[in-house]
Amino acid sequence: MDWQALWLSVKLSSITVLVLVPLSILAGRALAYRQFIGKSWVEALIMVPLVLPPTVIGYYLLVGLGSQSWLGQWLERLTGQQLVFHFSGLVLASVLVNIPFALQPIQRAFEAVPHDVRDAAACCGMSKLKILLKIELPMVWPGVLTAIVLCFSHVLGEFGVVLMMGGNIAGETKTISISIYDSVQAFDFGAAGTMSLVLLLFAITALALTTSLSRRLGGQRGANHR
Repeated sequence: MDWQALWLSVKLSSITVLVLVPLSILAGRALAYRQFIGKSWVEALIMVPLVLPPTVIGYYLLVGLGSQSWLGQWLERLTGQQLVFHFSGLVLASVLVNIPFALQPIQRAFEAVPHDVRDAAACCGMSKLKILLKIELPMVWPGVLTAIVLCFSHVLGEFGVVLMMGGNIAGETKTISISIYDSVQAFDFGAAGTMSLVLLLFAITALALTTSLSRRLGGQRGANHR
């Protein structure tokens, strides 16, 4: 078992969730409530990582953020380090790739919030921020929970983007998915099987808990409305 790679994967997943979920709450709320020209194109762009091969996304990130591009050079001057083949680059790549996994469940949850509930809160003099914190977030919590689990699990098992953007640097960019690949290449099927089993059990447990909690929260919300 490659504990260093597992820890790096958990660290990457945690940071990605902490960065992406709050931004997805704001963006998901805006997309759910507002209509504007080009909205369908924005939503289509958000969905691209779901249908585009991870290696293709990794290639574009590698080219776009590399030292040969103006953006990569600007970010290197800003941060003082090269993003490609560095953990910070993996974080940026993970955030970009996992936008649909975090944003879609949250947006759908906001779309399910009845308009009359928000209108009634506004008529009572509640500010937009207070409506979000006191009314909307408790109602969309199942969607937020789903986003957290999907995003964390997807980052934990991501391979293509990580390999293209970060390479295989132990302690820096070598995640557990890369370690599994290395073990198979070295014909160490025992280690590969152990790490794969850990990811499988985590995925099943996380999804089962998410489903159970979402049903409980949904049931409690329905009971409160009655």
